[in-house]
Amino acid sequence: MRPIHALTHALAPLALALAAAGCSTIGDDSSSSAPDDATKPTRVVLVTHESFSLPKPLIKQFEQASGLDLVVRATGDAGILTNKLVLTKDDPLGDVAFGVDNTFASRALDAGVFAPYDAALPDGAEEYRLPGDDEHGLTPVDDASVCVNVDDTWFADHDLAPPRTLDDLADPAYRDLFVTPGAATSSPGMAFLLTTIAAYGEDGWQDYWTKLMDNGVKLTAGWSDAYEVDFTQGGGHGDRPIVLSYDSSPAFTVSGGTSSTSALLDTCFRQVEYAGVLDGAANPDGAEQLVDFLLSPEVQAALPESMYVFPVDSSVKLPAEWARFAEQPSDPYEVDPGAIGEHRDEWLREWSDVTSR
Repeated sequence: MRPIHALTHALAPLALALAAAGCSTIGDDSSSSAPDDATKPTRVVLVTHESFSLPKPLIKQFEQASGLDLVVRATGDAGILTNKLVLTKDDPLGDVAFGVDNTFASRALDAGVFAPYDAALPDGAEEYRLPGDDEHGLTPVDDASVCVNVDDTWFADHDLAPPRTLDDLADPAYRDLFVTPGAATSSPGMAFLLTTIAAYGEDGWQDYWTKLMDNGVKLTAGWSDAYEVDFTQGGGHGDRPIVLSYDSSPAFTVSGGTSSTSALLDTCFRQVEYAGVLDGAANPDGAEQLVDFLLSPEVQAALPESMYVFPVDSSVKLPAEWARFAEQPSDPYEVDPGAIGEHRDEWLREWSDVTSR
C-alpha cells in the first residue's frame, strides 16, 4: 500500500443494470417483526445500497435455513446509505447494514451505528479488516478497486498510446479524453479524489486537479453517466476513451476471447464493503446469521456476477473471464479511514473550489 504521510477501497460497488431504483424489498415488509406472543422474530431486515443483488435461490436458502423472511431495504449509494444509518442510529432502519465501505466506515463507527460482532472470517478475509475497528463492528464481505480504465480499441484506431499513470491524465496528449464521476456526488468519484490525495499529498493534490481541469476532464454526477454515456465502450456512443471505473470492468467488455478495455493498475484505490449488525436491532440473532450468510462460500462465489465485486474469501474460484481479465492491483493507493473521517468535508470543499473555477 502507498500511504500519504500519516495516512495509511463501491461501489460504491458498481451500480450497473441490477441497481434497483428507490426502495426494493425481498419478503413481506408489512409483517410484524415477531408473532403475537412476541417470543420469536419472523424476519430480518437488511439495509443496503441500490446495487445489492443475490440470486433468488440463495435468498431462499437463507430463509429456509434460518426460518426468517429476509427483507431488503435498498436506497442510494454507499454515501447515502451511511448518512441514513447515522441519522437513524437511535431508531435503526433494520437489523443489518451492508454496503458501507472504507471511505465512509469511520463516520458510521464514530456515530455508534454498529454493534460488535466478531464473525468467523473465511480464508484471506482478515486482510480486509478495517483498521481501528477493534470491536469488530464491521465485517468485510467484498472488495473492488476504483481504477482509471481505457478503451484499447479507440487508442489503437487513433494510433495513440494509452495513458498509464495519474500524471499521464494531465498530459495535453490526452486533452478532453477523460471522464470521471465527481467526488461530491459519487462513491467511486470520492475514491478517485482519495487516490490523488494519497499520490500527491495533502499539499499537492489541489495542483494536480487544477491540471486535470485545464486538460479538459469531464465531471459527471455518477458512475453510470461517466461509463454508460460518455465512455466510448459504454454503449452510449460516448466520445471519451478514458473513464474512472473498476478493476473488474474489463471482464465485462469481452468479445472474441479478448477484452477491449484495460484497467490502469497504477491508478487504483481499493474499496472494501462491509456488513454489520445495527446497534439496537430488533433481531440481533438473525442479524448475526445474515452476516455469516454473506460470508458463506455460496454467497462469496456469487458476488462477481451478481454485484461485480471480488469476494474476500480467497478460496473462491472466480469466473473464467474474471480470472483472465479482471486483474487486481498489487499496490493500490490507500488513505487511513480515520483521516478520511476527519478531513472528508474539508477535502470536498477544496475539491469543489478547484473544479468550479
